[in-house]
Amino acid sequence: MTTPALNTAVEAIMREASERAIVPRYRTLAACDIDNKAADDVVTVADRDAEAMLTERLAALLPEAAVVGEEAVFADPSVMERLKQGLCWIVDPLDGTNNFAAGKPPFGVLVALADRGDILGGWILDCLTGRFCRAAPKGGAWIDGTRVVARTTGEDPPVAAISTVFLDEAARAKVCTHIAPHYRLVDIPRCAAEQYPRLVLGTNDISVFNRTLPWDHAAGVLFLNEAGGKAARPDGSPYRVDEYERRDLIGASSPALWDQFAELVANMPG
Repeated sequence: MTTPALNTAVEAIMREASERAIVPRYRTLAACDIDNKAADDVVTVADRDAEAMLTERLAALLPEAAVVGEEAVFADPSVMERLKQGLCWIVDPLDGTNNFAAGKPPFGVLVALADRGDILGGWILDCLTGRFCRAAPKGGAWIDGTRVVARTTGEDPPVAAISTVFLDEAARAKVCTHIAPHYRLVDIPRCAAEQYPRLVLGTNDISVFNRTLPWDHAAGVLFLNEAGGKAARPDGSPYRVDEYERRDLIGASSPALWDQFAELVANMPG
């Protein structure tokens, strides 16, 4: 469904939202501009203004498509049902909000287009560097107009970005005992708009995601898979945006590295 004209239009909309609603507020937020959504999860005036702008512009671009935005869902969880009903835009207006609110990179904007669970297009903007990633099914993965192919770090052991923040104590212990010895563990960027490109650009080999909300992952999963890496559920099933209640997702810079990691996970004691 994506076309060169649609790609150009989506990129322009995302850059406008970044330049008008996000970047001018970087390191200038007042305390009243930041609210707590939950423990260790904040929202800022930039998130809200960027989502309003993106929603308006994307809805005008494809009037037949609904819009599912992160902040809209926070206000009304029933908005998620649109993912199962037909064509829809999926919007993360400011991915990496905790970083942004703390005055540090990375942070970005994520947009995807989906139809009843299937991802039709994905776009990822790094707000500070301007790096723009896009992908479409069977259309390859692109960064700033150049087609890219995922590459591994080439390191031994491979590099794994794994967060244990959302794991309980028992699960955290399993990771430390059964996974960590096989990899060089590094911190996650707390920003999917950065984490997926790292798997393509040879920075990380493995990433594990415990929460898999569609606005965080739809664009990145498509981008990584189209680049020749692999993102899938631990059982090998594909990621679908209409299965938003499921958890756990593995991303890897190559299918072989994905298989190795998934085997380790499958063989962990219950």
